[in-house]
Amino acid sequence: MALIITDECINCDVCEPECPNGAISQGEEIYVINPNLCTECVGHYDTPQCVEVCPVNCIITNPDVIESREQLLAKYQALTTGAERAPRE
Repeated sequence: MALIITDECINCDVCEPECPNGAISQGEEIYVINPNLCTECVGHYDTPQCVEVCPVNCIITNPDVIESREQLLAKYQALTTGAERAPRE
């Protein structure tokens, strides 16, 4: 399951640098999470790091993107394999 940031976000900037997949970015009004990049930190950490650091607890499971742990791990593997193969500038 990818995560989502709710309207309670206070734009404190602490979640974005914690995401190992670069899934979090500044949206028009609040931070947003790209569900194609979010693995809930599976493969990197035991718990989602953005949730750990959020001071207002506004990061929740995205009900529109339901994925099993196995699917999240497969996404993590695809993301990290792609990064390893990408040419470096």
